[in-house]
Amino acid sequence: MSIWVIADHRKGGLRKPALEALSEGKRLADQMGTAMEAVIAGHNVEGLCNEIASYGAEKVYVIEHELLTNYNPPAYARVIGDLIKERQPQIVLMGGTMTGRDLMPRIAARVGAGLAPDCIKLEIVDGKLKAIRPAIAGKVRVEIGFKSEIQMATLRPNVFEKLEPDTSKTADIEKVPFEPTDLDTKQKLLEFLSKETGRPELTEAETIVSGGRGMKGPENFALIEELADLLGAAVGASRAAVDAGWRPQSDQVGQTGKTVTPNLYVAVGISGAIQHLAGMSSSKHIVAINKDPDAPIFNVADFGVVGDLFKVVPLVTEGVKKAKAQEG
Repeated sequence: MSIWVIADHRKGGLRKPALEALSEGKRLADQMGTAMEAVIAGHNVEGLCNEIASYGAEKVYVIEHELLTNYNPPAYARVIGDLIKERQPQIVLMGGTMTGRDLMPRIAARVGAGLAPDCIKLEIVDGKLKAIRPAIAGKVRVEIGFKSEIQMATLRPNVFEKLEPDTSKTADIEKVPFEPTDLDTKQKLLEFLSKETGRPELTEAETIVSGGRGMKGPENFALIEELADLLGAAVGASRAAVDAGWRPQSDQVGQTGKTVTPNLYVAVGISGAIQHLAGMSSSKHIVAINKDPDAPIFNVADFGVVGDLFKVVPLVTEGVKKAKAQEG
C-alpha cells in the first residue's frame, strides 16, 4: 500500500497547493511506514520530477501527451483513474485547486473510492485515513471516515505545512503510456484567457486585502490595490462589491465565491455577513477596518480598527511604505 499525490501544475511549474499535498503525503507515508509516490500529467512535464522528488516522492508516474497540455477533464480522469485501479494505492491526495476540485470527484467515481473534499486536517486511524473539514458555512468541523479500500482527499490551500525541499533526493520515474480515445478528443480547448494582474492567485496567496460595500465605488478599490501591491498580496472582494459590479467575480471571497486561508486577511469596509465569513474565517490572522463598531467582522478579527477606511487605509499604506524604506 502506498500514498499517492496528484501533482497540479501551471505554466511549467508546480503549484503551491501541490507542494503542500506532497508534504502532507510524505508525513502520512512516514507515519504509516509506506512510500509516497506522485502522478503528474501534461506535456513536457518530466522536468518537474526532480522538484517532486525533493518533497519526498520515491516514485513519479509521468503521463505525457500533447492532448494533456491543458487540463482535459475526461482524458485526465480516465488515464489517472485507470492507473489507480491498476496499482491500487491506499490514499490519493491532491491540492484543492479548481483543477483538483473538478478532477478528484471524477476519479473517485471511476475507481469507486470515497472522497473527502476541502480538508483542513488528515490523520491515520486504525490504518485508514480520517479527514477533517469545515461544514455548514464553517460553523462546524466534520470528521470523515472511509469504508472504501481507496481513500481520496483534496487539501484546502494554505492550511498544510510545506516541507523544506531536499534537492539531494531522487525518485524513480515511470512513464505511463497514453492513447487518446474518441471521448478524450471531443472536448477541445480553443483559447485560454487569463487576466494577468501580477498579484498572487487568490486561493494561494499568503496575504489578501479585500474590500466590501464600504468602498462606495469601483474607483476606490485603488486604495486596496495600492496596499495589496505593497504587501505582495492578492485583492479580494465581498459579494456585495462583486454584485455591484465593482470587482470581477473571480475576486469574490465567501460561500458563493472562493474559500481562502491566508496568513493575513485584511478586510476593508466589509461588515462580515455569514456568507463572507464562511470563505475567510479560517485565515490565520484577520485585520478588520470598519466604521461600524458592531460589524460582525470584528467578532473574528484578531485586530480591528473602528474608523473611516478612507482615512485609515492611506495611513496604513504610508506606514507600510516607511517600514519598507527602513528595511531597504
